[in-house]
Amino acid sequence: MQTTMKLHAIIIGEEPKELLHYVDSVRAVKGRGLEGDRYYFERGTFNRPQLDQSVREVSILPYGSLAECNRRLGAELDFTDLRRNLVIEGFDAEQIGDRVYGIGEAEFRIVRTCPPCRYLSRLLGEEMMQGLKYIGGYRAVIVKSGMVQCGDEIILKG
Repeated sequence: MQTTMKLHAIIIGEEPKELLHYVDSVRAVKGRGLEGDRYYFERGTFNRPQLDQSVREVSILPYGSLAECNRRLGAELDFTDLRRNLVIEGFDAEQIGDRVYGIGEAEFRIVRTCPPCRYLSRLLGEEMMQGLKYIGGYRAVIVKSGMVQCGDEIILKG
């Protein structure tokens, strides 16, 4: 059974370590990331020559991950605290697999998981390694540039 998936939130921030913020729409740029985001400007915390930058364009978070993380930690974190770019309702990684999928005018492909890191734990003062264990989201590359906006449905391609 195919689940309907839609874009719930878009989250970006221009500088590393700064508070991230919500936007209603953004341009996804192939090979760069989301316009206005720190990784688009190559200023992200993990923009280092020794790290693979091809997996840093976009991060995806299933909508239910926040509630589960807060339950595990007894916290009241917001989606912006988890520092992922696109929050998707009804997200089904098995349904998507390694297929290209569209959001608005843009197209994406998942390239790996996005496990929690010690950096996020230090930044939030919470044990994020436990809070997001196995539910930290995914990293994606932009296959085709275009505008995306909150409410867009996720469309699976071929």
